[in-house]
Amino acid sequence: MRRLPILLAVLIAALFAPGPASAPAWAVQPDEILVDPVLEQRARTLGKELRCLVCQNQSLDDSNADLARDLRLLVRERLKAGDSDQEVLDYIHARYGDFVLLRPPMRPGTWLLWFGPAAVILLGGAGIVLFFRRRGGTAERPAPLSEAERGRLARVLGDEDPS
Repeated sequence: MRRLPILLAVLIAALFAPGPASAPAWAVQPDEILVDPVLEQRARTLGKELRCLVCQNQSLDDSNADLARDLRLLVRERLKAGDSDQEVLDYIHARYGDFVLLRPPMRPGTWLLWFGPAAVILLGGAGIVLFFRRRGGTAERPAPLSEAERGRLARVLGDEDPS
C-alpha cells in the first residue's frame, strides 16, 4: 500500500516528461559534416539562423525535413566555395525571402511578423476587460420575495414558520 503513491508519482512524471518530440533533433547527418572544423562551425552557426521552410518553427540544424537537408548542403557548398557568412545568408535570403530567416529584418513588410503577436495579445486583453466591464454593470438585484413566495418556500423546506 505504501508503494501506490510512489508508483502514482512516477506515472505522472512519465506522462508529463518531455519526450523525443520536444528535444532538439540535431538532424545534421554524418555525410553532411565538413572535414574542416572551422567551416563546419560556421555552417552550424548559419544553420541556427535559418528557418526550415517545411517545419516553420525549427532551424535548419534541428529539422529532419528533406528541404532542410538540401539547404544545409547548400550552405556548406557555398562556404566551401569561399563565400562569407553574410554572402551565404544573402544568397539564401534572395532565393527564399524573409521567411527563411529566423530573425527577419525590421521593415514595413515584416512588421506583422514582429508586432503581430503583441498586437493580438493586447487586443485580446482589451476585449476581455471590455467584456467584464459591460457584464459587471448590467447585473440587477433580484426583487425581494413576496409573502406568498415566502409561504410557499417555507412549505417546500418543511418550515411552517415563514419568519
